[in-house]
Amino acid sequence: MDADTANEIDDAFALTRALVEPRFQIEGITSAQWHTQEEAPRDTVGPSQQLNEELLRVLDRADVPHPTGSNFPLVSPVKPQPSPAAQHIIRKALETPAGEKLIVAILGPCTNLASAVLLEPAIIPKVSCHFIGLRHDPKQRLWSRDEFNTNNDPNALDVLLNTPGLEFHLMTASAAQSRVFEKADVDRRLKGKGGIADFLVRLWDNYDRAWQRRVAPTKATWVMWDIALIAAITRPELAKAVTMDAPPGNLKRPISVWVEIDAAWMREDFWQSLEKHLAARR
Repeated sequence: MDADTANEIDDAFALTRALVEPRFQIEGITSAQWHTQEEAPRDTVGPSQQLNEELLRVLDRADVPHPTGSNFPLVSPVKPQPSPAAQHIIRKALETPAGEKLIVAILGPCTNLASAVLLEPAIIPKVSCHFIGLRHDPKQRLWSRDEFNTNNDPNALDVLLNTPGLEFHLMTASAAQSRVFEKADVDRRLKGKGGIADFLVRLWDNYDRAWQRRVAPTKATWVMWDIALIAAITRPELAKAVTMDAPPGNLKRPISVWVEIDAAWMREDFWQSLEKHLAARR
C-alpha cells in the first residue's frame, strides 16, 4: 500500500479497509508525496508518514512495516528517487515466491514504485501495479492526464506504463468519482465507538477545520476515490475491467482498466468490513 495519506481523508479510509481485510497479507504501507496540492508544505511525505503510523497504532498493527517514501517526484523518467519505501518494495518483490506477484496498490503518485523499478529491474515480473489516476472516457475513448495523482509525478507514471512486462491495473478517477460518502452517515455509523471509528471521524472533522477558508462550514460529502481501488482488488465483482492499450504517448501495450464501479455495493462492503472489525474488538 503506497499512499499520500495527508493529502485527503480517502487514503486513510482506504488503508483502513485493506488493513481489516482478513484475506490480505499486508507487506507494508509506504508514504507518498503530494507537492502540487494548493498550500502544500515543503515536506509532504512527512505528514503522510505520520498519519500512516498513527493509523497503524490505532488499529494495533505493529506488524506492518511502514517505511518513508520520497518527498520529491522523479526529475526525469530515467532517474529514480531512492528512499526506504523503494528499497522495501524491492526487497518484498524479490522475496515473493515463484508464481506469485506482489500487489502494489498506489493511492497517490507512482514515485516509489517507479523508483524501485528503475533501481532494480529484476522486480518487474514479480510486481502487479494497481494505480488510481488518469481520466478516461470509455464512450469517446479519450484519455486525460489532468488528474491529481498523475500530476504529482507524471514521469513516474510514464516509467510504469512504458515498462514492458510490468502488470498494470488502472482505476481511473473518472470511474472512482461516484464513490461518495456523506458526513452524516459517517458520524451515525462511527462517532463515539472508539478506536479506528473515532479516528476516522476526527480526521474528517480536523480536515474541515484546517481548510475552513475553502470549505465552509463543513464538507458534507467526500469522494472516496481510493476506496474504489481497494474495493476492486478485494471484490473484483464490484467493478468492471476491460483490457485496452496504454494511453497515447506511452508504450503501446495492453493494460487492465476499471471503467465502471458499483458504488453502492462498494460503500456497503466498506461498512460491513469495518463493522465486523469493530464487533470483533468489543
